[in-house]
Amino acid sequence: MTEKPNRVLYVVVCAAGTAPYVGRLVKLAQGRGWDVCLVATPAAVAFLDVPALAGQSGHPVKSVYRRPGESRNSFPPADAVIVAPATYNTINKWAAGISDNYALGVLAEMLGLGVPVVVLPFVNTALAAHFAFRRSVTELTDAGVRVLMGPGSWQPHEPHTGGRQLDAFPWAFALDEAERATMSR
Repeated sequence: MTEKPNRVLYVVVCAAGTAPYVGRLVKLAQGRGWDVCLVATPAAVAFLDVPALAGQSGHPVKSVYRRPGESRNSFPPADAVIVAPATYNTINKWAAGISDNYALGVLAEMLGLGVPVVVLPFVNTALAAHFAFRRSVTELTDAGVRVLMGPGSWQPHEPHTGGRQLDAFPWAFALDEAERATMSR
């Protein structure tokens, strides 16, 4: 009997204080039968132990486009995507259609493919109140992205207090939502 292949989860990691702990999400997802592929924004790479995460996930951590002539080392097709931690910068650029790095290119493509995307922002209240950020969250939500922020969800933190939020970051909440999203497809 052939075993059913794992569901594939792409995790897009941005440069925020919780990024070094993304291995927690990888472990949770693998425990639930997901094959996890990590994509990091260029700025996030400095936050990560890339070799350890590649070993944990069993896939390279991708952060740049391959160069012409380089072999294609493709991830399996995604069943769902989690962007966590998602930053002010990535959310605004993505909503504006900017694809100036590999991670944003992946996110733009996933929307076009209809793959469920869950976003767990790690932003402070000042950035969350900015008109451009509010507009971006609305536009992404209108496009079908599940942004986990607001009443009854994850809340932005007060400026200069992000370091106190690291252990409370709800990785499992994002994974739960990604699983709900794949069941409703």
